[in-house]
Amino acid sequence: MFGARLRITSLRAPDGPGVELLEYLAPRDGRPMPADERASDLMHGQTELVTSDVEAGAQALRSAHYRFVSSGIIALADGKLGFRRGVLVRDPDGHVVELVQP
Repeated sequence: MFGARLRITSLRAPDGPGVELLEYLAPRDGRPMPADERASDLMHGQTELVTSDVEAGAQALRSAHYRFVSSGIIALADGKLGFRRGVLVRDPDGHVVELVQP
C-alpha cells in the first residue's frame, strides 16, 4: 500500500517457517474484523501454533482475557495431522489463533 508505515515483528522457531506480524501505523483507517466472522467465510484465516502444553497455553490466554472460539480445550479425535488436543481463540484484533498439542 502506497504511503503505508508499519511495524513488523518476526517469530521463528528453531525449525520450520517463521511468522511475521504486521501492525499498520499509517494509514489507520482499516476495517475491523467482523464480529460475526466464521470459519466458513471466504475471508477467514487462522494461525496455528504448536505447543507442548496446550493446557498451560489456554490458561495463560484465559488469564489475559482472550476470547475463546472453542468451548475450551477439545480432543482432536482423528489425529491425522499428528495433534491430540487444541483450542481456538481470537487475538486482540479478532483473528483466530489455534493452539495445538502433538
